Amino acid sequence: MRFLRRGREHAPTLDLLVAGLGNPGREYERTRHNAGWMVADELARRTDASFRSKFSGRLAEARLGEHRLALLKPETFMNESGRSIGAALRFFKLSPGDLVVAHDDVDLEPGRLQARLGGGLAGHNGLRSIAQALGTQDFLRLRIGVGRPGRGDRRPVADYVLSPFEDEVDAEALISRAVDAVEVIVRDGLEAAQTRFN
Repeated sequence: MRFLRRGREHAPTLDLLVAGLGNPGREYERTRHNAGWMVADELARRTDASFRSKFSGRLAEARLGEHRLALLKPETFMNESGRSIGAALRFFKLSPGDLVVAHDDVDLEPGRLQARLGGGLAGHNGLRSIAQALGTQDFLRLRIGVGRPGRGDRRPVADYVLSPFEDEVDAEALISRAVDAVEVIVRDGLEAAQTRFN
């Protein structure tokens, strides 16, 4: 399946919106729940793109080969992410099929990635907000595995995801691989990314 489509009426100014989910505030910067933001930051660094305030978030426009992307970090807090992403999709005349959402996932073990189109919401407030705003769950996700609290760790899952990665998890390498996966989705499509990274 080719992910990007061409030749629509009223052609959009962009090929793809890549949204990284997270929470604003210094205390959340390097936490598991901000893995999506870290992906957007690293993609901006690689493409020499700079963020500005727009759509209740931080937006950067980037080029990846011949592809034009928008990178978005909603600053609405996780459970209102859809408000920011919906506004950006409308502005750029993109459909939900032109959206990639990078987000943390407690149901994948730390370090695992999974690219998929659609699927459940798995109790993720950011995904729920996006699905409500768009009226569909059929958008592409890059799930970034952060795991669950280990044996003997009594923290609720909500507290766990709002804490930093453990030292034994190489967060930099994980985020770098996640960005590699986004680049493959953009250049070669979803199936290629699934073959390489899932």
